[in-house]
Amino acid sequence: MIRFMQADIKGTTMPVLEITLQPGEEVVTTHGELSWMTPNVQMSQTTGGGSGGGGGGGLMGGLKRMIGGGSLFLTRYQAEGGPGMVAFAAKLPGHIMPVDIAQGQAFMVHRHGWLCGTEGVVPGSGFQQGFRAGMYGGDGFHLVALTGPGQVWLQSMPLPILAHALQPYLTTQSAAAPVEGGVVGGIIGNIMRGQ
Repeated sequence: MIRFMQADIKGTTMPVLEITLQPGEEVVTTHGELSWMTPNVQMSQTTGGGSGGGGGGGLMGGLKRMIGGGSLFLTRYQAEGGPGMVAFAAKLPGHIMPVDIAQGQAFMVHRHGWLCGTEGVVPGSGFQQGFRAGMYGGDGFHLVALTGPGQVWLQSMPLPILAHALQPYLTTQSAAAPVEGGVVGGIIGNIMRGQ
């Protein structure tokens, strides 16, 4: 059974996810996603998923995530002594979307697309099945495999996807020349050419 938490997504272009945790409730995320929290929310490090989700493979699960380009440790946020609030803000323009994952169900997500999940969600490492899918997938063969039961929040515009989308507009031959020779070399080259 999926346990729904009170979660509010505020804003449009740069949304913020605010989750209200009741005493004993917890949310798990990759390291470094926190924006702010109330003082009664306790943070701890773990190598697995939520405490009720089978542990996520413990140390072996963490090592598998590292092979897939993720972090060995996950951060767990839990309210103590009363309701608490934890917030995660988008670092880039896009959307934050809630997704419910049923028991035995799994989702493959871009490794920077998973923001956080409830107790019971187990993040692991997943791989693209086909060679061509990995070559043209934008981030290689590695994905995050999220298994349930639980609720997750996903980001629509992780940094590698934004960088890939902007690349055609940023790469020009005139801009590349000064970078290749360094800033000073580019300035001297422009002076010598009379520009």
